[in-house]
Amino acid sequence: MQRFWSRAEAAEIEEGACCVLLDGRPMRLPSGARLAVPSRRIAEALAAEWQAAGGEKGREFSLEQLPLTRLVGTAIDRIAPDPALAVATVARYGETDLLCYRADFPPKLAQRQAASWQPLLDWAALALDAPLSVTSGVVAVAQPQAALASLARAVAAHEPVALSALGQIVQSTGSLVLGLAVSHRRIDPDEAHALAVLDETFQEEEWGEDAEAAARRAAIRADILRAAELLALARETA
Repeated sequence: MQRFWSRAEAAEIEEGACCVLLDGRPMRLPSGARLAVPSRRIAEALAAEWQAAGGEKGREFSLEQLPLTRLVGTAIDRIAPDPALAVATVARYGETDLLCYRADFPPKLAQRQAASWQPLLDWAALALDAPLSVTSGVVAVAQPQAALASLARAVAAHEPVALSALGQIVQSTGSLVLGLAVSHRRIDPDEAHALAVLDETFQEEEWGEDAEAAARRAAIRADILRAAELLALARETA
């Protein structure tokens, strides 16, 4: 796509709502909905994305250069009209949370998983009233319904923009617990990424680096960091 604007900037629409102006014109999403966000800081982050995309007017840019905008667009077009559906989709990750599935071999990996992941499960049990069961191997383990309900309530506490960002972190890590731990500032996004790819990094220590796998991890890390940035901005207004 070709960049059609010279300047992107944040502007206040009304009290409690801000937008992004492209050469003075309010931005709209592909659906036609106005891109309105609940804080100027979010609008400024979006404007910075658009100012950087493509470099200058007339040059090519892609949606990959606009990750925050895509998350906000999801919040406005998909989450806000039916938050309950989005909450259920994100909360469902608790049923098969990555941290609950441990290796039984080699012992060194199993020990590292337990040492790295169990503190977060202990935190979820205490802070979120959501004790989850742990298993070895790939056989599914049924989680306590009360714990899943508690996790769903923790997800539902997020407003649409924050929920969109949380959903990205959860999807990228495969762990609802890791996503909520980032949201509650129990861990930072780099820690969440490291914990999510613990198995891969262990294998690379044993067998050497795989360039393709490393590139995939770098892309996942970038998604997590950008989503965490938006989540932090959104929680400031909550």
